[in-house]
This record gives sequence, structure tokens and C-alpha cells, in this order.
Amino acid sequence: MPELPEVETVKRDLEKVIVGKKITEVCVHNPRVIREPSEEKFKKGLSGAVIKGILRKAKVLILELSNGKSLVVHLKMTGQLVYPGSAEKSRVSFCLSDGKILDFNDQRLFADLRLLDDWRNLKFIQGLGPEPFDIATGQFKTMLSSKKTKIKPLLMDQTFISGIGNLYAAESLFRAKIHPERPAQSLSDKEKELLFSEIKATLKEAIHYGGSSIDDYVRLSGERGNYARHHKVYGREGKPCIACKGPIKRISLGGRGTYFCPQCQR
Repeated sequence: MPELPEVETVKRDLEKVIVGKKITEVCVHNPRVIREPSEEKFKKGLSGAVIKGILRKAKVLILELSNGKSLVVHLKMTGQLVYPGSAEKSRVSFCLSDGKILDFNDQRLFADLRLLDDWRNLKFIQGLGPEPFDIATGQFKTMLSSKKTKIKPLLMDQTFISGIGNLYAAESLFRAKIHPERPAQSLSDKEKELLFSEIKATLKEAIHYGGSSIDDYVRLSGERGNYARHHKVYGREGKPCIACKGPIKRISLGGRGTYFCPQCQR
């Protein structure tokens, strides 16, 4: 967390309020979140730059600046962007030309900030697989055809397909009625098509509701996303399946908690 829907929500929120505004000052309250360059170069490279646009690559935000540089924001587990902020809990505060503050919060210091000349050279970005919205059904089917890996961990592999994490992999597999431990290559063409359709539908629905606030994720306004109330299996261990009324089960798969319905998912 956050996954593609949460980061896309923040991107869209940012586009509405900070594009075209100048960064007048950068206040670093904890330099540990700055991965590169040095704190001094980070502040100097941002001060006076105008925010020209916002991009998203998988779970990463990219703020394109007027000086040709880019501020790359990886929220990871506990990162937050809040506007207007107060600088009370932030690790880094960006003072903008409208007199308001964009706060970068990260309680557990898992997230990171990078100021880069070219974000495309970032190794993590270069290693990303395609996003679900950028490929066709036939390509997705081909991608699965030779994979012996269990389908749930495969969907979470960012080098295979990017943007899907633990939550939305579980939700998509339930909607497609596919057991999370099935080897990817064991899926029929019909199952692959249905899974791909449900992945895209789940992500779009989650974006519509502003993402899922189950841990630290909040929207740019500080408000929680509303999709958690629509979860069908994630976080519902022991509760009745919405389809068959049997109990939702939780297992550990690939080191992550995995929720599914043993009756509906085969």
C-alpha cells in the first residue's frame, strides 16, 4: 500500500491544485527520506522551480519541474502527500507560491524522495512491467502462458505487471473466481480473459472511490479513500462470502496475507 488506484487518486488531486505553482522554499524536517541528491542540492534544485505536470508510473509519482528536473515520490507503505499542509508532522514541506504548503508525511520513514535530471534512468522505473491499462487482452494471455508461478504472487510482481499489489490482486482474483494458488499457466484462455477484465474493472472502481484507506493512505486533502467499504475479500477473514455465504479464508502466500473464498475460487 498504496497501490495504483491510491497513487492515481493522489496524482489527479495534485493536478487540480499545484500545477503551475512555484516552489518558493523547501523545509527538510528529516533528511532520511531524501534518497538523492544531498539535502543541500535537493533544496537548491527545487527552490524557485515551477511544477509543470504530474506523472504516475505504477506506484510512483513524478512532479515535472520548469528547470528540467523531476521530483520522484515513492509513497511505499506509509508515505502521504497532504495539501494544504501544516508542516506539523511532515518530513519535508514544500512552500508554494500560493502561500500554502505541500506536506510529505511518512511516519515510519519507508517512503522516499528523489530529485533527478531524468526519472527514466531510475533503475526501479526501468525494471517495471507494463501496466494493466497499457496492454491488450491477448498480450496478457501470452504473458501468463509460460508462467509456472502461482497467480497471486505473479500479479504482485512489479517486473511482470506493474501497479497491482496485495489488495487488488486478491480482489481481482475473487471477482474472476480464480484460486490465488493456481499456477498461472494452468488458467484457461477464458479464465485469463476474465481475470484481465476484472483486474481493470477493480482498479477503475477503486480509483472512482478514491482508493482504499486501510492503513496510512489518505488523499491529498487528508481525507480517507472510500473503496475499503466495497472490498469483497480483502481484510474479511472469517466473514461470510458475498456470493456463497461461506467464510472468507486467509493464508500466507509469497510472504503476504492472502484473502479468498475457498468455495467460489477454484
